[in-house]
Amino acid sequence: MKFFRHRRRILVGPPVLTLLITAVGCSSADDAARAAVPSPGTKVAELCRNLDKALPSKIDGQSRRDPEPASALTAGWGNPAIILRCGVDRPAKMGDPEADGVEVNGVGWLLEKQGDGSFRFTTTLRKAYVEVTIPKTRTADGMSPLVDLAPAVKKAIPEGIAD
Repeated sequence: MKFFRHRRRILVGPPVLTLLITAVGCSSADDAARAAVPSPGTKVAELCRNLDKALPSKIDGQSRRDPEPASALTAGWGNPAIILRCGVDRPAKMGDPEADGVEVNGVGWLLEKQGDGSFRFTTTLRKAYVEVTIPKTRTADGMSPLVDLAPAVKKAIPEGIAD
């Protein structure tokens, strides 16, 4: 059985060409990280806004590049981005007595390895749950991002049980 291919020439006029060039030029922003914005209550949202103000401009040597959509409840560093989300719901795994946890510079974290090789850390015993996702390509640095984030978390999110 033979398949025949037909070639067609497509002529593009200047207005269409300009539109295509403009669209392609805008696509460089498409590589921005995306993160779902949590929707906590008023008290937790205020704590998260305070955390956003206290966050460092660099973690693990990576400059801050916040994800889309822009929000005081999310932050990001580097590319691929280390993503922080503040005011997330309590993870179900937190009730598991076999769950893995770590303490980094006075901040407790629940550790969850994800199916894609990334790690998700969620604060424990704080008035708001703060989640940090470290992409697989950045996990070789271990807990470095958490070391850099600990002072801001301790400053902005008081110890206690989140509502």
